[in-house]
Amino acid sequence: MPQLIAPDARFHASFLEAMREFAAEAFLGRTLARELAEHARTWHDPAGFARYVETVLADDSADTYWYVDGAAFLGRIRIRHRRLLPPDDLAGHIGYGVRPSARRQGHATGMLRGVLPHAFDLGIDPVLVTCDTVNTGSRKVIEAVGGVLEGERGGKLRFWVAGGGSKTGGGASSLAWKNRRSAP
Repeated sequence: MPQLIAPDARFHASFLEAMREFAAEAFLGRTLARELAEHARTWHDPAGFARYVETVLADDSADTYWYVDGAAFLGRIRIRHRRLLPPDDLAGHIGYGVRPSARRQGHATGMLRGVLPHAFDLGIDPVLVTCDTVNTGSRKVIEAVGGVLEGERGGKLRFWVAGGGSKTGGGASSLAWKNRRSAP
């Protein structure tokens, strides 16, 4: 059964396979593009990959979770803590990606539904989640967890997901592994 976990070097081989799938696509999100540029050349070495995982875990600007099933890395999701100023207001509080071979199986909805309570625990409420205007799949994911469309800006659809009474279900205590800060 898929689950959200802290990034972990045990998923080295599956992570590399997923990154090859992402890199083969024409579109890379901002975070993935940056990480490919900064870290991809060291990912193949187990020690280099372990350093990358440590870097992700130490990032104070966001919490990153990996979505895994057994030994398979399926995707990842990040909660940005800081106040959203341009250009981050186009990206929203949460960004996620599911490896191409695992798409259309409900994993994005599972990740977003699972991480929302943690965002609320951080004091981010409501949560801004955005997607490209042409990304029908992400739009459906965001709407499935209670996202309410605000409108479009900069080629992005902007959805707000409120905490109390939302469709997220479950608590987030099992997701905490770092000392947490409250988001502004």
